[in-house]
Amino acid sequence: MGILGLAKLIADAAPAAIKENEIKNYFGRKVAVDASMSIYQFLIAVRQEGNQLTSADGEVTSHLMGMFYRTIRMLENGIKPVFVFDGKPPTMKGGQLAKRAERREEAQQELEKAKETGDILQVDKFNRRLVKVSKDHNDECKKLLRLMGIPVVEAPCEAESQCAALVKAGKVYATATEDMDGLTFGSNILLRHMTFSEARKMPIKEFHLNKVLEGLEMTHDEFIDLCILLGCDYCDSIKGIGPKRALELMQKHRSIDTILKMLDSKKYTVSEDWPYLEARKLFKEPEVATAADIELKWSEPDEEGLVKYMCEEKHFSEERIRNGIKKIQKSRQVATQGRLDSFFKVVSSPNMKDSAAAKRKAEESKAASAKKAKGTRGRKPK
Repeated sequence: MGILGLAKLIADAAPAAIKENEIKNYFGRKVAVDASMSIYQFLIAVRQEGNQLTSADGEVTSHLMGMFYRTIRMLENGIKPVFVFDGKPPTMKGGQLAKRAERREEAQQELEKAKETGDILQVDKFNRRLVKVSKDHNDECKKLLRLMGIPVVEAPCEAESQCAALVKAGKVYATATEDMDGLTFGSNILLRHMTFSEARKMPIKEFHLNKVLEGLEMTHDEFIDLCILLGCDYCDSIKGIGPKRALELMQKHRSIDTILKMLDSKKYTVSEDWPYLEARKLFKEPEVATAADIELKWSEPDEEGLVKYMCEEKHFSEERIRNGIKKIQKSRQVATQGRLDSFFKVVSSPNMKDSAAAKRKAEESKAASAKKAKGTRGRKPK
C-alpha cells in the first residue's frame, strides 16, 4: 500500500520535488529495485483473458519473463540494478495483511459470480485482485537474477527500508519502487515507473526528498508524522482527515502528539491504542542489514546455467534466451564507460558561495544604476 495519497499531495504542494526523466538518462547509475513490487507488476501485466503466462507444464512463468527482459532493458540503458527482496513483515503490519486477506476472499467470491454470468471484464478484474507474490515466485527470480550476474539483497524486513539504507549509505543512486514509503524511510531519491516506463510509454518520475521537505516546509521527522496521518502499512489514518487536511494540521502543529491534543474529539474519533508511536519508530529505526556490510557485485552471466534453468526447466525458447544473454554481455562492455559525473564532483566551498553572492550583488547594483540613469535621461530640466 505504501502511503495513501502521498504522490498526489507532493505533486500539488511541492511540484518542484518531482522530475520526469527517460530511462536512458540513468546511464551508469546504480539503482536499488523493490523486487516484490516488480514481480507483482509482471504477474499483473502479462495476462491473456485472465490467465497467467505459463509453461507447457502449466507452471506460471510471467514473473520470470518480465524479470528477464525488463532487467535486460535496464542493463542496455547502462543501469546497474540491484534487486532487494522482502524479509519477514513487521508485527505491526499484521492488521494490514489481515485486511488484504479479507479483500482477497471478497474478490474470490466476486470472481465466481462473474464466471457464472460470463462477464469477461469482471473476471479479469477480480483475477488481478487475486494475484499474490509467493515465496516460490521470489525464489525463482532470485535464482534467475544471480544467473544473470545481477546482485540480490535479502532484506531482514521491508525491502523499501533496505533500499533506502543503500541510498543513504551512497551504495546506490536511488530506490525504484511504486510505494511512496521509500521517501518516508529516508531514500534521498525515489523512482516510480522504472521497471515498466518504456513498456507503457510513460516517463520515470523522480522524487527528491530534500525538495519534498523544502516544498512542504517540514523536517524529515515532521514528514514521517504526515505520512502516518495519511495512512500507511502500519497505521490507519484518522477517519475524516484527508491528505489536504493532514498537511494543514502538520504545518500548523508540527507533530501528531500536538494534533491529538488540539483535535476536536466530537468531530474526529481516535482510538486510545492508535499505534502512531510504534509506526513512527518503525520509519525512524527500521530493521535493515548494515549497508556497509553489503557487497554489490555485477558479474558475467552464467550462459549455460541460464539456458539450463530457463529452457530445460522453465521451457523458454533457447534462441530467445541466448539472444538475451548476448544483450547482457554487450551491455557490460558499454557500462564500463561509466558516467562523466562519477569522475568529477563539484564541491562548493564558502569562498565559491561568497564570490557568487558578490557577483549577484554587483549585477543587481549595476542593473539598479542603469535603471536610475534611464529615468534621469527621461526627465525635463527644471
